[in-house]
Amino acid sequence: MAAHLSSGRVNLTALREAGRRELREFLDKCAGSKAIVWDEYLTGPFGLIAQYSLLKEHEVEKMFTLKPGRLPQADVKNIIFFVRPKLELMDIITDNVLREDRGRSPQRDFHILFVPRRSLLCEQWLKEQGVLGSFIHREQYSLDLIPFDGDLLSMESESAFKHVANMMIRMKREFPGSQNSIFPVFDTLLLLDRNVDLLTPLATQLTYEGLIDEIYGIQNTYVKLPPEKFAPKKQGEGGKDLPTEPKKLQLNSAEELYAEIRDKNFNAVGSVLSKKAKIISAAFEERHHAKTVGEIKQFVSQLPHMQAARSSLANHTSIAELIKDITTSEDFFDNLTVEQEFMSGIDTDKVNNYIEDCIAQKHPLIKILRLVCLQSVCNSGLKQKVLDHYKKEILQTYGYEHILTLNNLEKAGLLKSQTSGRNNYPTIRKTLRLWMDDVNEQNPNDISYVYSGYAPLSVRLAQLLARPGWRSIEEVLKMLPGPHFEERQQLPTGLQKKRQHGENRVTLVFFLGGVTYAEIAALRFLSQMEDGGTEYVIATTKLINGTSWIKSLMEKLEPAPF
Repeated sequence: MAAHLSSGRVNLTALREAGRRELREFLDKCAGSKAIVWDEYLTGPFGLIAQYSLLKEHEVEKMFTLKPGRLPQADVKNIIFFVRPKLELMDIITDNVLREDRGRSPQRDFHILFVPRRSLLCEQWLKEQGVLGSFIHREQYSLDLIPFDGDLLSMESESAFKHVANMMIRMKREFPGSQNSIFPVFDTLLLLDRNVDLLTPLATQLTYEGLIDEIYGIQNTYVKLPPEKFAPKKQGEGGKDLPTEPKKLQLNSAEELYAEIRDKNFNAVGSVLSKKAKIISAAFEERHHAKTVGEIKQFVSQLPHMQAARSSLANHTSIAELIKDITTSEDFFDNLTVEQEFMSGIDTDKVNNYIEDCIAQKHPLIKILRLVCLQSVCNSGLKQKVLDHYKKEILQTYGYEHILTLNNLEKAGLLKSQTSGRNNYPTIRKTLRLWMDDVNEQNPNDISYVYSGYAPLSVRLAQLLARPGWRSIEEVLKMLPGPHFEERQQLPTGLQKKRQHGENRVTLVFFLGGVTYAEIAALRFLSQMEDGGTEYVIATTKLINGTSWIKSLMEKLEPAPF
């Protein structure tokens, strides 16, 4: 579960620059004008490494989405496929290449860039289809850890990647400078397998960023929102000509206001927005008091920043209104009440009336599965008759094809029968203080504010590792799934860090199998605690929420071909 290792601290700017350099080098090998054919899944992660301007500098003139059929018209010398090593994508590429007009002049050169690894299986497949020889360059682009923010890295891998140690060794090798010159700045590496804490992603996140992700889904730092709240209000026009395209916004700490409110409990966001509105309004009023040329000049110089702040405030006020419409609904309140009852240990051992009602009213299946799995985890498994009852109700209401999904949830340990007859969750909850009745949402003093009462088990483990250490919770660690171990890395004397007075220790927390925005908020809260003594950097295989997590375990059935 955990390893204590010293490691060179990942400089996120250097990481992004290393990615750009590797991309530039590949593009320069393909001399002349270029069109990129994108595996659609990769466009978001690549956008965080390199903007379109960088591609244009290297003669990329067109970009297309990978799909079957003839490639679109493009008067370019090179066609480059950016793809994951998946056989179904090789079929589409084969189709594209075979449909190419060999009689056209001049002929176009084909190249393929596998992300993040070359695949012998895929190359063999292309060879069997007779098209492998069409590719002049066949290379790989190691898109391992994508910098999402100043303290957040993600692999955006669809399935958990188990060889993190190998990946970090390779990254160290790829950075310029000899290994001996890298001073270890990470004092601790904490590897947390998602299986250790199956509970946290199932609960509804209650931070501002967490709720945006729960309701609208954040993809590669971007969110798409209903457009009507963002339409400029013009007098006398009523509701005509409302925009129909979703409003797309980027969300990261480069935006001052977002950095301030993203990790707050949603109930604390309104007061911050109203305070900001007063400050911005007062700043614009200053223009009436600017009399001298110097004062006017100063006001004008501040104008772009003030206008950006006003636009940012308008956007986040609209988002907060959209979220409030959901969080003040009866259905949201009822769902949250049941979640919190389970997490605080109330009625976890019997069939829940609210879940039964939701199934009867055919609420979305993912909502039902999240609640049933949450109840199962909070009871160390369900009594067999309770589990059988839920299964029967779900299959009768939503269709028997979902038996495969239920089977996947059982294999993942999210849904199971209580084999030992003993529920360990109350002991874990009390020892790790996972439920706090007196949570302060406005001015929090504990990580439990991110779920309005529930402290994420994963983050509590990180907190206790820093102080007083895991020896204090040895018995509880034995109750958690999987082994836990600690390992110390011996360093040459010259590389041992001399800590300055008051300097924080730095811990890299690597979540294998995904992390939620609420967990990230809780770790940032610990970083900012005055007496905490530890700064956290977060890395993960994927950014997840309960819906995307359950979806990844749902079996997609293809319709019958007749």
